Amino acid sequence: MQNNLYSSLNLNSSLDSKLDEIDNFKYLLCNSSQVSSDLAILTVIASLQKGALRVARLLQDREVEYSSNSNSSGDNQLKVDIAADNIFGEILSNLSIKGFASEERDDVVFCSENREYLDSELFSFVHDNNSINLTKNDFELKSITESRVMDCSMQDLLVAFDPLDGSSLMDSNLSVGSIFGIYINTFAPQNLIASLYFLYGPRLEMVVAADFKSSHYMYDSNRCIWRFIQDFRLKQRGKINASGGTQKYWRSNHKKLIESFFNDGYRLRYSGGMVPDLHQILCKNGGIFSYPATFESPNGKLRKLFEVYPFALIFEYAGGVAIDGMNRLLDGELHNVHESVPCFFGSNDEIERVREFYSGITL
Repeated sequence: MQNNLYSSLNLNSSLDSKLDEIDNFKYLLCNSSQVSSDLAILTVIASLQKGALRVARLLQDREVEYSSNSNSSGDNQLKVDIAADNIFGEILSNLSIKGFASEERDDVVFCSENREYLDSELFSFVHDNNSINLTKNDFELKSITESRVMDCSMQDLLVAFDPLDGSSLMDSNLSVGSIFGIYINTFAPQNLIASLYFLYGPRLEMVVAADFKSSHYMYDSNRCIWRFIQDFRLKQRGKINASGGTQKYWRSNHKKLIESFFNDGYRLRYSGGMVPDLHQILCKNGGIFSYPATFESPNGKLRKLFEVYPFALIFEYAGGVAIDGMNRLLDGELHNVHESVPCFFGSNDEIERVREFYSGITL
């Protein structure tokens, strides 16, 4: 049934029939809840869903051996990291997107006619009439962004992903995930137009940030469809504190910040996996996740392109906030593929407290 479901999306048909098939596919896929209004984005998401099913099956084997390789961030690669990267890399290579970047690969992979792009083309901001001006009010921003999305084609899209975030937790049988950001034209946070993650836990779940909402789905293996659960909406304040980084390397202001949350009754919920920890905050409608600059990692540890920016969009579309301590993460700059940044995700009250404790601190 699964093969029949995905074969209903015939990407070789005419545009009119594609749109008809996409509408039918969205109904089967999400129980009539719309993931994205754009055909190109929806096609990428549907393709990644196929990959997530393959990775979920892959994780049923206790394959936790390390390979002899390390990635660009210096992390030793598990064999399952490489396998997951190959699964999603193969899927994206078969799409007519501009290219993709993976946390497990040194360089960007180009897909559209094997065209080569200069680094400046991939990371520069788009200074033209179609670029997204984040200083405008929400109504204007939405209009500009919708214009950008509806005008994009597959050849305009870049995808950045972490194929298996938290894979070191697998020997303990804890939840892990895959994270994706979909960019238009360049790898700039201002050009992030959709993001999503898959959570491999007791259930296979997906969260998609598109069309100004963050939507939660669960894979129904009996019917071979993704069932819509809810659109996330964070409360003004939560009760969960997920604080990353080695405590002995925390700076004094961050120690005081975390102590203040505990003094106010926040509960520690931290597994060491970014996807399950942030997913819990979303499901519980609020809280705070932090991975600060430390004496050990002065630029933070989490990668902008593969992890931080995609989750920043998800939290903002869920009514939350994502900052580097003071500044909005999606207003930042990106200079290379594997650049990292301190990051804080949470409800409005928690993020305001972060700003209070980080005010006057050089990041």
